[in-house]
Amino acid sequence: MTTETVSRRDAAGGGAARHARRHALADLLTRWSFLMPSMLVLVVMLAYPIFYTIEISFSSFDLASFSADQWVGWENYREVIGDYRFWESLKVTLIYLVIALPLQVVLGFGIAYLINAEWWGRGILRALFIIPMVVAPVVAGGMWRMILDPLWGIANYWLGLVGLGPLDWFGDARLAMASVIIIDTWRWTPFIVLIATAALLALPKDVFEAAKIDGAGWWSTLWSVAVPLLVPVIAATFVIRWLGAVKMFDIVLAATYGGPGKATNVINLFIYEEAFRSLRFAESAAMAVIVLILTMVLTGIFLRGSRKLEELF
Repeated sequence: MTTETVSRRDAAGGGAARHARRHALADLLTRWSFLMPSMLVLVVMLAYPIFYTIEISFSSFDLASFSADQWVGWENYREVIGDYRFWESLKVTLIYLVIALPLQVVLGFGIAYLINAEWWGRGILRALFIIPMVVAPVVAGGMWRMILDPLWGIANYWLGLVGLGPLDWFGDARLAMASVIIIDTWRWTPFIVLIATAALLALPKDVFEAAKIDGAGWWSTLWSVAVPLLVPVIAATFVIRWLGAVKMFDIVLAATYGGPGKATNVINLFIYEEAFRSLRFAESAAMAVIVLILTMVLTGIFLRGSRKLEELF
């Protein structure tokens, strides 16, 4: 092989490498060109409000110019941490989350398993389950307020038929929280049912056929076959629902307005009241930042736990 031939091959190889690099760069630029519009929207719609809220939380707020004024450091945060009402609203939110989230996940996957069985009319029932999801939260709160009305509500009428009630759903602190959980569960359980139904339909059929051949009943099939296969989906669904539930505001606003007393005064409603009724925008911004940090930390923990469950199952 001559020196000239080797040089030609090296030149051809270098040209191919340069062409590959240009192609990779063009492909990268093409991808970023598609991403940039959505990234700009995210920056404008999400990043700017978050950073502006953080700025307000470290400043005094001038109502005349409706903007951040003098830098006050951690003063707003110290005032929020020392406010017992903030901790009470966090406690109310925690009670709601601890009860509502597991209830909705269990009901959602249980109902999905039942309507996934072969029986007449299941398609109609699946369609009806979508209705609560499309009802506006404020409308849902107002509708359930009429249903649970202590004097004219149909719920107390039905309870009266079996010798119970009448119950003051919105006048008793415990029943008011139960009412909020009932409304929220009615509205969001169908969402979990849809996810669970899709997950069940995606499971391998041969596993259920083998369980049926082995003589497993529906309960054994559910507990020993379906649930272990669905654990990663259940964990992911819990995280998705958590991100929605932690923003609870509109249903409480329409149904109880935080009452009776402060029994259903969830943190988002409390921040809203402090900002737009008491005009304490700087302190409210500090509350919002604290809630954002807590939500991010807990979401990270839940996501890590979800990944661990996926590895185990």
